[in-house]
Amino acid sequence: MMEKMIFGRYIPGDSFVHRLDPRSKLIFVFAFIIIVFLANNVATYALILAFTLFVIFMSKIRLYFLINGLKPVIILLVFTFLIHILFTREGEILFELGFFKVYEEGLRQGIFISIRFLVLVFMTSILTLTTSPISITDGIEVLLNPLKKLKMPVHELALMMSIALRFIPTLMDETDKIMKAQMARGSDLSAGPLKDRLKAVVPLLVPLFVSAFKRAEDLATAMEVRGYRGGEGRTRYRQLKWDWRDSSSIIVLVVMTAVLIFFRS
Repeated sequence: MMEKMIFGRYIPGDSFVHRLDPRSKLIFVFAFIIIVFLANNVATYALILAFTLFVIFMSKIRLYFLINGLKPVIILLVFTFLIHILFTREGEILFELGFFKVYEEGLRQGIFISIRFLVLVFMTSILTLTTSPISITDGIEVLLNPLKKLKMPVHELALMMSIALRFIPTLMDETDKIMKAQMARGSDLSAGPLKDRLKAVVPLLVPLFVSAFKRAEDLATAMEVRGYRGGEGRTRYRQLKWDWRDSSSIIVLVVMTAVLIFFRS
């Protein structure tokens, strides 16, 4: 399961989305997060879902790969849906079995919120899958440049975000190795009562934290040896370039927003 996690992973490619400037992708995703909350009926949610599938198609990332890599999120998605089904008691009763009742508004809100959550996860995953951590760092730093006038450490903030994204798959791989090592020693993390399973997690967490701190120390030493002193006076080997693809993607998002507002009830 750990090997299939896609959080923080970057998949090199030559799709339309891959070739976009990281600044336009960041603007696109942050704007999309806001736009999603404009949906309030079947037509608008269908439009957002179709638009998300279109972006996935343009990125050439297989939908099966996305769904398979987001299984923990799917579990949370199902949990969110069930919460709305169980605790929203408005509208007509659609199904009744003893004390368990499914209301029309509960089903409606469960489906809508699940779709909203799903498209947000898909869109942010497409950002990390099609953009390298270095490009994300550069894009965030350029977009936050105006905050330097307020004495904010923009470069350092962007670097921390990039390192966090970069180390997510590394820590996942490390967790997988430790789990396999513990299983080889006879430890079973999935069997027995809850108390025993919680105890079995301790031998997993301790070496994981030790490894994480060791990696952080090695990274800090490597940066210091290479003369890293922050963003002052630094130049970039890869220069960001905004072209027609980036402008067209923002225009498409604006048009989609206008259509979304038009179909709002």
